[in-house]
Amino acid sequence: MRFNEKELVFLSRQPSEMAAELGMRGPKKGDVVKRRLVKLVVNFLFYFRPDEEEPVGALLLEQCRVERDDSQTFSIVFLDEAERRYLFECDSEEECGKWIDSIIKASYEFMRRNLIFYRTEIHRLTGKDPLEQYGISDETRFQVSNGLQLMPRDTSSL
Repeated sequence: MRFNEKELVFLSRQPSEMAAELGMRGPKKGDVVKRRLVKLVVNFLFYFRPDEEEPVGALLLEQCRVERDDSQTFSIVFLDEAERRYLFECDSEEECGKWIDSIIKASYEFMRRNLIFYRTEIHRLTGKDPLEQYGISDETRFQVSNGLQLMPRDTSSL
């Protein structure tokens, strides 16, 4: 996937959901743990040298898995490249848990699944599709992947 460098730098300067100085080791053989300022902005994880304003790099948090390695360490592994593993060291077990939770919730796929779940629940309870008023209820990205469609609720027996 290609990104415009200027747009990424601009995005990296936006308010973050989380930010902290963490130990970080990249995916290359021989990489060592280095202190990096790590910022979670939308579904990007930016990392900076502590004394610089522009990011050293960015990870798009899609098609990846977050794994807890031990109480203060977690890894991000990309599904299409299992050897591409980024390791992060936190200062506490609590901080590690917060990072893992936030990274999992940052992905587009997580948000899409939540939207579908709540859309289905609202439809079940009210008989109305909450997306219909926006004219986007038929868009593929908002459909349940197993082929189920929202059906109008039968109110004749109420």
